[in-house]
Amino acid sequence: MKAVKKNIEVSVILPCQNEEKALGGCILEIKEVFKEYSLRGEIIVSDSSIDRSPIIAKELGAVLIKHDKEGYGKAYLEGFKAAKGKYLFMADPDRTYDFKEIPRFLNYLYQGYDFVIGNRFKGKVEKEAMPWLRRHVGNPALSFILRVFFKAKIHDAHCGMRALTREALDKLNLQTTGMEFASEMIVKVIKNGLRIKELPINYYQRKGSSKLKSFADGWRHLRFMLLYSPLYLFFLPGAVLFLLGLISMLWLYFGSPVILGIKFFFHPIFFSSLLIIVGYQIIIFSLFAKTYAITHLGEESPRMNSLHKYLTIEKASIIGIIISLLGVIIYAAIFFKWLSSGFGALQEIKNSVVALTLLVIGIQTIFSSFMLSILGIKEK
Repeated sequence: MKAVKKNIEVSVILPCQNEEKALGGCILEIKEVFKEYSLRGEIIVSDSSIDRSPIIAKELGAVLIKHDKEGYGKAYLEGFKAAKGKYLFMADPDRTYDFKEIPRFLNYLYQGYDFVIGNRFKGKVEKEAMPWLRRHVGNPALSFILRVFFKAKIHDAHCGMRALTREALDKLNLQTTGMEFASEMIVKVIKNGLRIKELPINYYQRKGSSKLKSFADGWRHLRFMLLYSPLYLFFLPGAVLFLLGLISMLWLYFGSPVILGIKFFFHPIFFSSLLIIVGYQIIIFSLFAKTYAITHLGEESPRMNSLHKYLTIEKASIIGIIISLLGVIIYAAIFFKWLSSGFGALQEIKNSVVALTLLVIGIQTIFSSFMLSILGIKEK
């Protein structure tokens, strides 16, 4: 990040792609706010347009960053590089947001908040400003998932009007270049323990054509949240599969259950084994992901630190070897029984499946402990 100059208090960053119909009005409105509230500010237009937007930005005295790179996040990342202000204000230059809100956002930053975001649903949403599906299904659903996954007290996670301090931005290490940038910012604000304020704002019908792709952009947001939440992406699904497999294997091993009048013999036990093996591997993936987040992304997790402290590579390998040996012992018992029967037919399907499952789980444990140790090496 560039050094902050004392004469710039706030940098207003506008991500721009073909906004010639609205950009000029937004810049003039921001200038009026600067003048009315005696703010030492700059307007940065981060542009990838093929229309007259860059010409308008230059004519009206904005700082033009002409990068011509696709992506909502990319526009902000390029804009941040040029910003000189102590405070950074973000909003789309399409007339959907009221830039007279800038002083209200800044006031909360002055009070010690690190990140301020608008809530359109607590304010007034102009008719036809937001499609029904996005307003009543997509945005609320994704905001709800964000609250559940990351304990965020935010109800409009995709609001484009937000502000943060320079110090907060420097802690976030933002990386994504698409629409998921909006979610990444909130997730990293939460994970860094920064102070958040959500403000009711109004939302208006845009000028010009929308760049949003509801389903594609929604999936990008959801995908990002899942990748940053191994508990929900890996551990819980893995635990459910593992327990279903274990319970059904025990049920089938010790009896022949009857469901809806159908008697099950040993054949479903193969599926039980599959559930156990797959579930166990997915649980291990959650440990991989969490370990990587701690050692390479700067996250904190006392539970994982304790796990790494007490469950060393040696202990985990010993556990894996013991589990594997149990499988080998069962196979050896089956083999000697086959010898004693004169190489005749055997009815050892259930024991064979149990032995196979134990061997796979044991081998997974041994090699996964080495992988966890590799991931556990912190970057300097």
